[in-house]
Amino acid sequence: MQAVYVTAFGPPEVLQARDAPLPEPGPGQVRLKVAATTVNFADIQGRRSQYLGSRTPPFIPGLEAAGTVDAIGPGVSGLSVGQRVAAHADGGSYAEYILAKGMETFPIPDSLGWDDATTFPSVGTTALNLLTHAGRLQPGDTVLIHAAAGGVGSTAVQLARTLGAGIVIGTAGSPEKLELARKLGADVAINYRIEDVAARVMELTNGVGADVILDGVGKDSFDSSIASLAPFGRLVAYGQASGPPTPASFGALYGENKSIIGYSSGGFRRRRPEMLRAPGLAAMKLLAQGRWKPVIGARFPLSKASEAHRLIEDRESIGKVLLLP
Repeated sequence: MQAVYVTAFGPPEVLQARDAPLPEPGPGQVRLKVAATTVNFADIQGRRSQYLGSRTPPFIPGLEAAGTVDAIGPGVSGLSVGQRVAAHADGGSYAEYILAKGMETFPIPDSLGWDDATTFPSVGTTALNLLTHAGRLQPGDTVLIHAAAGGVGSTAVQLARTLGAGIVIGTAGSPEKLELARKLGADVAINYRIEDVAARVMELTNGVGADVILDGVGKDSFDSSIASLAPFGRLVAYGQASGPPTPASFGALYGENKSIIGYSSGGFRRRRPEMLRAPGLAAMKLLAQGRWKPVIGARFPLSKASEAHRLIEDRESIGKVLLLP
């Protein structure tokens, strides 16, 4: 089969298509014939250097895929060969065939196409958990979502509205992305390149701030996130696309009962994977009901994975970027 490997830590050019052995499912695993996979920023961070649970080169990157069950290992129930599914990859998903744990594999309804199905294991589950499990969103809360036109951000804007948020505020860096955030349900879209985000949030909330803030950007947005946070508010840090943020001032937090909460779906998968099953099923149900829809910004052949990475790194992408074997 064909697969794309990270051949060394470095720029997008280190991604190279190679022949790889067909993986055999072990106990608790299934093998999928991949119809589509996605590029996540964690793939880019893992390509650049050692990142969280990433391996040393050469390795196949990728976190999720949609396709059909091709083979089933011992101890798996509820799945059958030929069934349409989406799954968290048990290993890299930049390949024609992948392995996945049965517990992390979700049957998908016939109404969902491959594009939509392949995105929900990461962006759907992550966005839902960011808002509910980590952010503890309550009806009427003001929500600030950074990178609101990205994969997780564009999903979170829709789900925040579905879950009953009050004011939904999104940030982005171009007129096109700002317009997309508004179309997805943001009441206000702020251009972080030319506006003071914290000042604008305080203006919109009569000086109170946002109750829930989702920040996957890191260095470039973290200080303004803290300045935008309401008393008793929850700032959920789930990435550092622009680099590690500066340390937060303790005094700015405890005096007004503000919280900074770290979140990683990868961390759940490594330590408590069973806890992702319920939000995964919930995200898929909402997707099938049309309560949110993934934004697909670009599609590349699997062999062009380096071009897909470069598009995201240059902040030119909108929504999810797919790779198609």
